[in-house]
Amino acid sequence: MRLDGKKIIITGATGIARSAAGLFTGFGADVYVISLVADECVALAEEVDLAGWSVADLSDEQQAVSATAEATAGLGQVDGIFAVAGGSGRRFGDGPLDQVSLDAWRATLDLNLTTSFLPVREALRVMLGQGSGGSVVFVSSVLARYPVAGLFATHAYAAAKGAQVSLARSMAARYAGDGIRVNVVAPGLVRTPMSERAANDPATAEFARSKQPLAGGFLEPEDVASAAAFLLSDAARGLTGQVIEVDGGWGVTETGG
Repeated sequence: MRLDGKKIIITGATGIARSAAGLFTGFGADVYVISLVADECVALAEEVDLAGWSVADLSDEQQAVSATAEATAGLGQVDGIFAVAGGSGRRFGDGPLDQVSLDAWRATLDLNLTTSFLPVREALRVMLGQGSGGSVVFVSSVLARYPVAGLFATHAYAAAKGAQVSLARSMAARYAGDGIRVNVVAPGLVRTPMSERAANDPATAEFARSKQPLAGGFLEPEDVASAAAFLLSDAARGLTGQVIEVDGGWGVTETGG
């Protein structure tokens, strides 16, 4: 599962993205990070020997195009992209669909779907131009397939994460002939800055302990980053259009919630 010499873009700089940057470079990759917050990029660059980083709002087309161009220039080529950037839409008003405003819907989809679409589109264009194949890995969520009515009724978020799976499978079919593989990791509850509210909620913490028995609670970011490293590596050269659920047992464990 080595990544020696591979040039990889990661969107995001905390949580899963942060762990992935450290893991990928440890496996021999050159990593370029694109994130919204400069301080987070600086902090990551102090921990990991990055090939470079850019600050961009990846839901903005012009910024996404510019940042991906900077990443391509910094890396020299693009062999893979790990599209992590996203987050909860609760602060916008995401929730049960009958309570979701149009503004909340659009903001949540922009945060989770547009921020994947734009940098992946730009990286894909580079890969096609290179003619040497490549790998795309999206980060979806177990909520796209295994909803929980009580604790996680965030319907715009679930819609965005389900759309990533459909997009990946459609892309996999279209670009397999170009040697470009497209896959998805779908995490359960992971201990990240985004999940801090949930981790500090006693009901959610207890739910995680029973729903994710392999982890005994929240998964660690490294659990997801490891799956992504495999998908980006040549060890996964025969895999495309697949969804790997890194869920600690969520999808096969019955519990309340």
